[in-house]
Amino acid sequence: MKTVGFIGVGVMGRSMVRNLLGAGYEVAVYSRTKAKLTDFLAENEVRWCDSVAECAKGRDAVITMVGYPKDVEQVYFGGEGILAAAKAGAYLIDMTTTDPKLAVRISQEGKQRGLRVLDAPVSGGDTGAKNGTLSIMVGGAEADYRACLPLFEAMGKQIVYEGPAGAGQHTKMANQIAIAGTIAGVCEALAYAERAGLEPDKLLASISKGAAGSWQMENLMPKMVKEDYAPGFFLKHFIKDMKIAQSQGGPVLPVLERVCAMYGDLEAEGMGDLGTQALIRHYREN
Repeated sequence: MKTVGFIGVGVMGRSMVRNLLGAGYEVAVYSRTKAKLTDFLAENEVRWCDSVAECAKGRDAVITMVGYPKDVEQVYFGGEGILAAAKAGAYLIDMTTTDPKLAVRISQEGKQRGLRVLDAPVSGGDTGAKNGTLSIMVGGAEADYRACLPLFEAMGKQIVYEGPAGAGQHTKMANQIAIAGTIAGVCEALAYAERAGLEPDKLLASISKGAAGSWQMENLMPKMVKEDYAPGFFLKHFIKDMKIAQSQGGPVLPVLERVCAMYGDLEAEGMGDLGTQALIRHYREN
């Protein structure tokens, strides 16, 4: 496996492509807006493609990292989509966080066309993408997972085969549910401390290494303190993930429901393109 098509070169996709290049893969890329990639294309030895089909055609593997389920559906299905363009035997890896039911649908269609499909959503944000330390949750045939393991190892550290098609996406839903409660807890702790007149730096030093510590606290609380809302992960994309989790049925998820509602209020105020740490604004403004 030498040639990779990568579709969706956004905040995380850029770093993922760089790590694939560093591992020796030949990478072709496609994104909807080429103008946004001027610096990236100038700095990296990648081949630009003018369409999804061109990016997928003839590649050993095709990786997608797009925004919403509707985007995933658009790039895979149709006459100019990946399923129609990819060569027989190619590995198709959707690393977008999307609906598990859509992952199953892509897998079923891929099998009929002689393609090998994996759903492999990631966690770790822009920092994990840059450092090649993403957690990668993989669903699909285990043999296909093993064949693609070197690709995953170029981009991540914690790589787990979760089960059949859709299992990777279900695992990511559980991940997002856990994050929702954690980031809300971090915001509440900071809001309480600020109102009590505590020094935020001392607070972080005191509680981040104990039982209350988390990735969200260590990485996002400092940004909350500085009012740095630049997106490592878009607020609007987190809302998308939470709504997918809510749509799967199963147990009542009251914490997820409340956190999703708070984020929805922020998005309604025009903050969808901020990072998830912007949730602190809900607490400061209420």
